[in-house]
Amino acid sequence: MTAPDTPHPGYDDMPAEIDFSGGSRGKFYRPSTRLNLPVYLEAEVQAYLSTIAAKKGVPLSELANDLLKKEIAILETIK
Repeated sequence: MTAPDTPHPGYDDMPAEIDFSGGSRGKFYRPSTRLNLPVYLEAEVQAYLSTIAAKKGVPLSELANDLLKKEIAILETIK
């Protein structure tokens, strides 16, 4: 796929010095790779859960996962 010779609105956001002509698609793609996406908590929720996690002596992520698993179990019983 080549870029048009005369740029039109929308093409000016890529600097001219960036050249992908020698690139290859999928070079780093690994089908078996598992991604752990970050979850961002609201400040109040994070503060509350952090306090509970500290009292229990567990990491915040462990506490959050346990709570979410319990919520999922409740939702599954309602179905």
